[in-house]
Amino acid sequence: MLTWRRVTEEDFGLLREWLAQPHVARWWHHDTSAEAVARDFGPAARGEEPSEDLLVTEDGAPVALVQRCRFADYPDYRAELAGQVELPDSAVTIDYLIGDPARVGRGLGPRVIRAVVAATWTDHPDASAVVVPVNAANRASWRALEKAGLRRVGTADLDPDNPADGRAHHVYRADRPTGEAPGPDAPA
Repeated sequence: MLTWRRVTEEDFGLLREWLAQPHVARWWHHDTSAEAVARDFGPAARGEEPSEDLLVTEDGAPVALVQRCRFADYPDYRAELAGQVELPDSAVTIDYLIGDPARVGRGLGPRVIRAVVAATWTDHPDASAVVVPVNAANRASWRALEKAGLRRVGTADLDPDNPADGRAHHVYRADRPTGEAPGPDAPA
């Protein structure tokens, strides 16, 4: 069973281990020093930033990290992407990683993505879509999105996380299911 909670500062050691794993480091290209992890994950952990860093567990064991945010909370990123693909004002995005290399390639990624996208409709009642750009060279990641039910809606020219990669990103989207009305706080 998959569950998740917000990352806390006590999780930073685990995040450092995961970010150093070759299958993660290849795409996230993140400094794994204690200072860098505290700098980059600390504000969300303390609630000082609108993004959510979610520690995903399977049967109680930590297995993945999902970052989720509204594009509206990051206007520069929103403008960069909206200039290239249709991007609803109320769209949410996610980024994700499977931390344990032994769990990669076993269907966990699509399960995590599917579960977090489904929860997004409740957690963010104003969200009309989940839109995810992924580097075109990261086949495993965009295949996980496809297996989770997202559809490719375009290609965008974006800065890659790893400077060694090209700028081409496939853009995937899941819309709020038909018949599932936005929550009471959603714009009319």
